[in-house]
Amino acid sequence: MRIVAALGGNALLMRGERADASVQLHHVEAAARALAPLAVENELVICHGNGPQIGLLALESEADPSLTRPYPLDTLGAETQGMIGYWLAQSLRNAGVRKPVLAVVTQTVVDPADPAFAAPTKFIGPIYQRDQADRLAEQNGWTMAADGPHWRRVVPSPEPLRLVEQESIEQLVSGGTVVVCAGGGGAPVVDNGQLQGVEAVVDKDLTSAGLAIALKADRLLLLTDVSAVMSDFGMPEAEPLRHLDVDEIEHLTFPAGSMGPKIEACRRFVRATGSMAAIGALADAEALLRGDAGTSVGRKRVDSSL
Repeated sequence: MRIVAALGGNALLMRGERADASVQLHHVEAAARALAPLAVENELVICHGNGPQIGLLALESEADPSLTRPYPLDTLGAETQGMIGYWLAQSLRNAGVRKPVLAVVTQTVVDPADPAFAAPTKFIGPIYQRDQADRLAEQNGWTMAADGPHWRRVVPSPEPLRLVEQESIEQLVSGGTVVVCAGGGGAPVVDNGQLQGVEAVVDKDLTSAGLAIALKADRLLLLTDVSAVMSDFGMPEAEPLRHLDVDEIEHLTFPAGSMGPKIEACRRFVRATGSMAAIGALADAEALLRGDAGTSVGRKRVDSSL
C-alpha cells in the first residue's frame, strides 16, 4: 500500500516538557521505531507537525536583540523542517529501514486573500498561564487563545492549495524512497508569478490529506498523542469512537485548533479517494493501519447479502 502518515508535533514534544534537543530526539527515535515496520512492504510518506518547535524558535527570535526584526514564520517553518527531517531520516535508518530515506524541505502554496490571515487559530509554541499569555501578547503583539486549561499563541493558518515539490515527491515515492516532507504543513508561500513566503503556519493534517489525495494513497494515518477520537472529550463519560462514517462526521463538532483539522483531513481524503483514514496514537501505528486501534474514518459498510 501507499501510506501517508502525519506525525503530530505534540507527539515529538509532550505538553509541559522542556524543549531540549535531547528530549525531542528521544521522542523522534520512538516515532521512528513505530513507523519503521510500515516501510517494510509499503510505500511510505511521513509528514510531521512543528507547533511546539516553531513556537520556540519564534520566541527566541523575538527576544534576540541583535536582530532588526524577528525571523518570519515561513522561514522558521523551513528551519524546523530541516531539524525534524534530519532527526527522522537518521532515526528511521537506525530503526532498521533499509530503503532510501530522504527529507524534503517543502513549500505549500496558499491564497494571499485567505480569510484565515485575519482570524488566527493555529496553536504554536509552549503553554502559558493566563498572566504570562497577557504579558507576551502585549509585549510582542501576539494573539493568544485558550488551549484547554492553558494559553498558547495562535497564528494564521490558511488553506493549503498545493505543494511546490509535489511532482518530485511522487517520483521519489514511486522509486522506493521513504520521504519525509510537508513538515509543519510546509513553509507557506504565495505564487504571484514568483514564490514568496508569508507569515503563517499551514495545518499539517490538511496538507497531508491534500498530498495523500494527490499521491493516490491507500491510507492516511494521523498519528498523535491520544489513542482515539473521543466522544465528550475531557468529561467523565468520554469514550473512544472506533469508527466514524464520513457522511455522519459532517454533523459532529470538534475543537478547531486540535482535533477539528484531523477530522476534516480524514473527511477530505475519504471523500476524494474512497479509501480509509485513521486517527490514533503513534505507538499504535501498525494496529491503526490494520484497523485494530484508534478511530477509523470511512464510508459506511453495506451488507451485500441484504
